[in-house]
Amino acid sequence: MVAHSSDRVETPSPAQTYGSYLALDEVLGAQHPRSDEHDEMLFIVIHQVYELWFKQLLHELGHLQRKLAAGNTAHALHTLRRVLNILKVVVAQIDVLETMTPRQFTSFRVRLEASSGFQSAQFRELEAVLGRRDEGAFAHYPEGGADREQILTAMSQPSLYDSFLRYLAVQGYPIPAEQLERDVRIAAAPAPEIQQILLTVYTDDGGPAQVAERLVDLDEGLQEWRYRHVMMVRRTIGDKPGTGGSSGADYLRGTLFQPVFGDLWAVRSRL
Repeated sequence: MVAHSSDRVETPSPAQTYGSYLALDEVLGAQHPRSDEHDEMLFIVIHQVYELWFKQLLHELGHLQRKLAAGNTAHALHTLRRVLNILKVVVAQIDVLETMTPRQFTSFRVRLEASSGFQSAQFRELEAVLGRRDEGAFAHYPEGGADREQILTAMSQPSLYDSFLRYLAVQGYPIPAEQLERDVRIAAAPAPEIQQILLTVYTDDGGPAQVAERLVDLDEGLQEWRYRHVMMVRRTIGDKPGTGGSSGADYLRGTLFQPVFGDLWAVRSRL
């Protein structure tokens, strides 16, 4: 008797489990303290979680840029709300890290050797997506290396602010062609003509004004994270140099009060 294809019984595949779906063997096996100090595990876990959140932020911001370019206000606002909530979690993690005293950190700090959060390629890529365009973001990465290429690629693509300007153009606002066609490898400079258009956006008080305000929230959230990071470093190591070649708190202080979306802040006094 010849079996028909419909008579064949498929061998069921092993059921997907919680652990296998989340690759928990790899995730939970990725912590390798280099000392017997109790607090080193906390330090490792928090920084690994930071990298996961940076990965998700890059994922969300890429999605946001596509929605902005398409003029999709509702989905852009939804994505911005998610990004802002992720930022709140990122800032809140500092509270956990600050439960570690300076002596507890010093007990294993030497084990870090030259490693440092200063070397986070994902954070440098995140800065590039938000508009950073200077050699300092990638200079310490080896030429030809994957991390350097990743950052350079992000710097050669439109920033989030470029996507916002395109969104305004799709919404009918007269964004000058030179702004829409500018060399995105160069940081966007403050533009009085854009600021004048933004005043109209706010006067209209519609969806684009809401998107603009959520971008201001994003900028403010980033500044809050940088400030909390500076204060956490100061209370943990004082004015000692950072690992990885940075100047520690001095370097971090230099990143404060540098807005990502300058035009959106420049119009505040005129609203």
